[in-house]
Amino acid sequence: MAKKSIETLVGLFVLLGIAALLFVALKAANLASFSNGETYLLQARFDNIGGLKVRAPVRSAGVLVGRVTSIKLDPKTYQGVVSLQIISGVEFPKDSSAKILTSGLLGDQYIGIDPGADDKNFAAGDMIKQTQSAIVLENLIGQMLLSKAGEAGAENGDKK
Repeated sequence: MAKKSIETLVGLFVLLGIAALLFVALKAANLASFSNGETYLLQARFDNIGGLKVRAPVRSAGVLVGRVTSIKLDPKTYQGVVSLQIISGVEFPKDSSAKILTSGLLGDQYIGIDPGADDKNFAAGDMIKQTQSAIVLENLIGQMLLSKAGEAGAENGDKK
């Protein structure tokens, strides 16, 4: 009888360990949202969303205030339209700006909201007008190489 109770306890311990690992994996992958609080929707348009993904965090002053719920391409303007679910109770002035940022040098991308100073706040469904697109590392490297090539060509042209 004692052997059976020990086996049962070991089985429960293993199941709790698996549940804990699953919980940590879902939290690390941003797939599990364990807060079912009220939210409201905002939208923002970006020329380039880079590697932004659905479920990416929305932060203000480093604090999580929401999540990206969808990313679509506007067929008329060819801009990325990003929908954001913001936690109710967190309100931003109408002149706030949104930018796509990267956590760390090679980390995941997220949306950062910088609050403005307007007296009126965003309402559900409003569009954030002031946005800054993602900085794409490949574009920066390409611009640097082109500027170096242009400088080298100008120096060679001056020597003739």
